[in-house]
Amino acid sequence: MSVIQRSLADNHEVSLADRAYSVLRRDILDGAFDPGQPLRLEALKERYGLSFSPIREALTRLSSDHLVVLSSLRGFRVAPVSLDEMWDLISTRLLIEREALRRSIAKGDDFWEAAILAAFHALRRSSERISSDAAAHEELEHRHADFHTALIAGCGSPSLLKIAAKLYMQSERYRRPTLFRENSSARDVMGEHEVIMAATIGRRSAEALSALTGHYEKTGHTIEAVLSKTAVASKPHGRRRSKVASAESQAS
Repeated sequence: MSVIQRSLADNHEVSLADRAYSVLRRDILDGAFDPGQPLRLEALKERYGLSFSPIREALTRLSSDHLVVLSSLRGFRVAPVSLDEMWDLISTRLLIEREALRRSIAKGDDFWEAAILAAFHALRRSSERISSDAAAHEELEHRHADFHTALIAGCGSPSLLKIAAKLYMQSERYRRPTLFRENSSARDVMGEHEVIMAATIGRRSAEALSALTGHYEKTGHTIEAVLSKTAVASKPHGRRRSKVASAESQAS
């Protein structure tokens, strides 16, 4: 095999690994696999129509994302979930994102403001036409991530943004499976986003930070209400609202 042929083969393998990573991560975040469920290579090969090599590489990457765990005896499994972990993720996200939002409000320019407005508009339009279609759900999720990223994009710290992105992904495996199980009439999620957006654009730092904290707290309680009805998550040991409030006060 020539050097060019080897290069093309390597690139093809990389693209297949990326595809495997993308579809596996999506299905884990969406709750297609139960927490703790074994991820058998043969079953995944049949499900996605991919060979063992890219699937194995994708699983290794997902273990680095803490979405998959690897045991020498049991192989790959979906990472377990718990209410303790969920509230810890929310508390840590608040520590990181509140600081990133505070810096963004202080440093962000007109282009940062425009990006937030555009991201909010796209999110709202997507939420207005949401249906049972999987592609529409995926579009909504992408736009939701874009909005929260836009809020803190002006912070000037690549490290904060990198940590925030990692925490966002880890918390999504709790939020996304519960997204369409909650009582939609009990909560105006788009209204919450709009309050955060307006306070941020208006450079009202205290109001924006409070709105962001409240938004994440409500999401946490929604997730807890759903998970408490199932057997997939353990009970929290005193985290709940007090821990989130503690994170808010520490970040102030």
